Amino acid sequence: MPVRVLPDFLVNQIAAGEVIERPASVVKELVENALDAGADQIIIDVVDGGRTLISVVDNGCGMTRDDLAKSVSRHATSKLPDDNLSNITYMGFRGEALPSIASVSNMTIDTFNVTEPHGWQLCVDDGDIRPSDWECGTRIRVENLFAKTPARLKFLHGDRAELMAVVDIVKRLAMSRMDVGFILNNKWRFPKNQDLSERVIAIMGDDVRGRMLDIDVSSSSSNMHLYGVISEPTLRRASSVDQYLFVNNRCVKDKVLVGALRAAYMDVMHAREFPLCALYLNLDSNAVDVNVSPAKTEVHFLEPSHVRSFIIKALRDRLAQTITDSKPVQFAPRVESAPVQNMFRTFHSDNRNWENKNINVCSPIKTTPDFFASVNNAPTPNQNVNSVDDVFSDFPLGHALAQIGNKYILATNGDNLIVVDQHAAHERITYEHLRNHAIKSQPLLTPIVVNLRAEDVMAVLSVADEIKQSGLTIEEFGDDAVAIFEKPSDWDLNWGAVLHDIADEVRANGHSSQLGERLHLKLANYACHHSVRAGQRLDVAQMNALLRDIENTERAGQCNHGRPVYKIIPFSEIDTWFERS
Repeated sequence: MPVRVLPDFLVNQIAAGEVIERPASVVKELVENALDAGADQIIIDVVDGGRTLISVVDNGCGMTRDDLAKSVSRHATSKLPDDNLSNITYMGFRGEALPSIASVSNMTIDTFNVTEPHGWQLCVDDGDIRPSDWECGTRIRVENLFAKTPARLKFLHGDRAELMAVVDIVKRLAMSRMDVGFILNNKWRFPKNQDLSERVIAIMGDDVRGRMLDIDVSSSSSNMHLYGVISEPTLRRASSVDQYLFVNNRCVKDKVLVGALRAAYMDVMHAREFPLCALYLNLDSNAVDVNVSPAKTEVHFLEPSHVRSFIIKALRDRLAQTITDSKPVQFAPRVESAPVQNMFRTFHSDNRNWENKNINVCSPIKTTPDFFASVNNAPTPNQNVNSVDDVFSDFPLGHALAQIGNKYILATNGDNLIVVDQHAAHERITYEHLRNHAIKSQPLLTPIVVNLRAEDVMAVLSVADEIKQSGLTIEEFGDDAVAIFEKPSDWDLNWGAVLHDIADEVRANGHSSQLGERLHLKLANYACHHSVRAGQRLDVAQMNALLRDIENTERAGQCNHGRPVYKIIPFSEIDTWFERS
């Protein structure tokens, strides 16, 4: 068969297959064009999920008659002032969106530019440009999407499913630009100039109010800046629907970023649960390639391992902040947990002579120097204090009142009632103590040789430095094998299977968290089995010691499985239960 040059209409339809997957793809391209045009108010309307009509109206700079004529030509763009593809600062630039969309629909463009006396209208089907009374910005109407390619039309989902996809796209675009107002179908409204916290609430739901942690970290060595918000570990979703990730203000779905987010939450959230976030990573444009997919949802980093490490450390450091980081404690330094197995050794004593009651009410607490010295190992408090509340006023979790069901500690501090899960609290304390100790590696007299495919050898060796942090030292052993010279002490694993899993993960995602997750599981199981159990009676000294220690423990808000450790209930909330004003 001879080689032939395809006609323009067919080339445009092929390009549409790359850029335009569904109505949401059209909305994304048109809204990004509006943002690049300087719009700060964008109104989107879709009918029948977008298959009948998509209308995008903006108040941007608009186009002149000449620009309007060029805008529907392939590879025409106003967003690449020079020929440097490594310095792309616009949302879109390929110059394929408008002609591609027009090739599979009926498109009409109304636009106005202040340099001309009136607006212009272009009906792409007949190519006519005529004067228009349009007075501000640009309106693009896309009707009968995929009517010219019926085969594509039949693969669309139902109207509600397509509308949901459009809503998701608009939310992600709205999250990228707080200075811009968005209105979708006059139902979803995001006012311009919202601050980040209010837009997060508007997009993710009111249940995130007061439960998001701010992030703002820079790296001078690599010129990276990460900011935004992440959820408390006890706030999670069943899917990644509320994870918003941006690179240089471009919304992306990148494996490096998603993997870093998962790794940061690894020891505070179950693997089948997902944190919420709106994270913005800014870095030099020449350190990231955004020209890797027509839809511009994927990026390639010049140094992905550095990016991943930077993000993991930033998020873990934020999650690790203790409850006392925001409120200084005067009296009580941390109750030492080492050795962990000896902590609260009286918990494991014979309980047969103890009364079996559901509520263990604390006897009056004597705020004497002896009490503080024995329980909290603290300096003598001010002798002028007049009450227990005064003594404990500087402790975030207050002082113990009672033990309920031999599982929960009731405490009070000022105007708050505090409920603490004793097992979850001690489990987190134990886990953090174990994790803070360096991993011990065991040198092997005879290296373990694992046979792998040549491509798997390269994959495993590419993360050799990373897995060495988990105690595994490997080196190349010929073209199709690696040798293990050191392994983590007391780890009895099928190392061949582990390295195969690592290779598969590296080839799929560019990184591996296999060993880190296995280490977390090992420590978490140990901490769970060597901590205070539900059903154990505690006396007042033990309860208060546990409160003091959890106040100074990193990631103290949840146990290793992601369950809450404590709940703070304001008395004002309790008053509403009983209809007190």
